[in-house]
Amino acid sequence: MASKHQFTGMTGVYLVAAELSRRDLVVSSTSRNAQAADLLVTDAECKNTYAVEVKTNRKPSSFWLVNSRTSELVSRNLIYAFVNLRDAGAEFFLVPSAVVARSVNVSKPSKTRKAYWYSVERADIARFRDKWSLFRK
Repeated sequence: MASKHQFTGMTGVYLVAAELSRRDLVVSSTSRNAQAADLLVTDAECKNTYAVEVKTNRKPSSFWLVNSRTSELVSRNLIYAFVNLRDAGAEFFLVPSAVVARSVNVSKPSKTRKAYWYSVERADIARFRDKWSLFRK
């Protein structure tokens, strides 16, 4: 059975896909094990294509956890969709991968947490809220 985290992630992916479809883009989800691409997106003429990595928080948060390789994955066609689920509707931040790569914070292990955590802070990407225009180059 899927965990709460998996349902949260799937909800974010489908919400982003719905918003992109509403904007006349063709959207296809990838298999869940595709690295750095939850969605493949193109315009109707197939002139502009994008890979979209979706990161979702079940409750509004000031940061999103990302992969340890996020700072290395940079492409002009890779866009991150950071989603905060809210009772009144989702909050979306659409951010180019180059910006995300520069924004990754690393938290060192502590006594209670044995691993490094990689995250992106909301304050670092706030200007990209509802930046759906990234998909219209």
